[in-house]
Amino acid sequence: MAECELRQRKKDDNEEVNLQEDTGEIKPTEQDQIHIENKPEPIDDCIQSCVVTNTMPHLVRRYRPVHKIYSAYQNLRKLKGPKHWYAGSNYFSNQASFNFRTNNYRRSKKEEFDSEDDKNIDLSAKIPSGTNKMPQILETLLSGISERWRNWIIRGIFGWLMIGLFCLLCYGGPLALMIAVLVVQVKCFEEIINIGYSVYRIHGLPWFRSLSWYFLMASNYFFYGESLVDIFAVVVNRTEYLKMLITYHRFVSFSLYIAGLVWFVLSLVRKYYMKQFSLFAWTHVCLLIVVSQSYFIIRNIFEGLIWFIVPVSMIILNDIWAYVFGFFFGRTPLIQVSPKKTWEGFIGGGIATVICGIIISYFLCQYPYFVCPVEYSEKFGKMIIDCEPSPLYTLHEYVLPEFIARAMSIFGGSNKITMYPFVIHAFWMSLFSSIIGPFGGFFASGFKRAFKIKDFGDVIPGHGGIMDRFDCQYLMATFVNVYIYSFVSTPTLQKTVQQVINLRPEEQLQLFYVLKGSLENRGILNVQ
Repeated sequence: MAECELRQRKKDDNEEVNLQEDTGEIKPTEQDQIHIENKPEPIDDCIQSCVVTNTMPHLVRRYRPVHKIYSAYQNLRKLKGPKHWYAGSNYFSNQASFNFRTNNYRRSKKEEFDSEDDKNIDLSAKIPSGTNKMPQILETLLSGISERWRNWIIRGIFGWLMIGLFCLLCYGGPLALMIAVLVVQVKCFEEIINIGYSVYRIHGLPWFRSLSWYFLMASNYFFYGESLVDIFAVVVNRTEYLKMLITYHRFVSFSLYIAGLVWFVLSLVRKYYMKQFSLFAWTHVCLLIVVSQSYFIIRNIFEGLIWFIVPVSMIILNDIWAYVFGFFFGRTPLIQVSPKKTWEGFIGGGIATVICGIIISYFLCQYPYFVCPVEYSEKFGKMIIDCEPSPLYTLHEYVLPEFIARAMSIFGGSNKITMYPFVIHAFWMSLFSSIIGPFGGFFASGFKRAFKIKDFGDVIPGHGGIMDRFDCQYLMATFVNVYIYSFVSTPTLQKTVQQVINLRPEEQLQLFYVLKGSLENRGILNVQ
């Protein structure tokens, strides 16, 4: 060891340093520059042990972390170049280089995979699954069948039961459909909110579950308040307190929301701030997805039952046909987020949906019960569906495009076709339900996959929760509502009368004289 120390000290004494006095900048010597440009020669263990151990004070040698700092400081003071520094303090340099590379690797991996999936959230044990659930009697009867066919039979049985329930609700009229939509809305909200509670694992926080349902109530009041007054205008204007609620509807809605916001702030608990605000945001997203979409569905109902039945039927048929085609012919995966979906099911289901949608639309257009808007009758004191069908639901003759007419002439067909104009609208709705509608299901599949759950619930055996069946319906409801108000809707007498009733008496009188003069000038009204 003495020889090692002597050799190291002799080598240190022979090294020179040039300093620039005007700037204070340190400039390495010519010999150091050679060490920088060329790879350093290996240092044997003897020299390394001298540098790291024997040349350090006793107290420094006792603490390993201080070893590294002291070694770095000695080499910096001797003004070695970077690579010479590495050679002069091999132990520290190797260790620092290893730590540097390791930390960079860990940092890059964290940036690359820092997502919700890394948190390993698995709610499969907390959220019940209905896909594989079946009644005990059916499980006994189907015990000898393979799981694939057993699932097919269970889905088929409860699928037909849901179709039967849907037809029964349509027969019950608009009021039964409205109640059903509200029940579905509440159940879907409950299923999504329960996932949020399970994710953030909040137990015993004051008022938070109550707050979620309070915001649901306030949102429903806001969405339905101004809309339903168009339908029940007579009833509202006869009842004084209802009239006041409608007149100041937006102010009341705002006050309800502000009260909920204050309630939320007062319920904050210090160690749960992040989780509480996360659930607050979760609640508002649920309201956006569930309440607004159910509001659009009810608006569509009052435009005529056909605007509700046809879109809902298209989504149901697309789901059924896609499952059938995928079950028997599916080979090519469609999308990664939903591995069981196939291109064969997507294309086959889309074509079948367009055909079935046109047939259903043509059939429903023949009955006033399905095409007439829903109105409230003061005479009968209830909602009625009775009108003279508009031109949208009466037969028209159309001339086919030239290339189609030529093809029809080959088979002896005519170049004209007679159909209801609504069928054209139904064609575009069927395209949307076939191409875009399934992406509502894909969105829900990605949501479930993020939390490692199979279904939103277990209400419907073989299918899952209510939200599992209505994920595509909500997207379709928004499209239909936008489509109606963009391409179909026209001002109605009922809406105009309601606006007139809300005017002041002097404004109503002025409107009366204006209308009277207009009718007299056109010869419609003859005053004796």
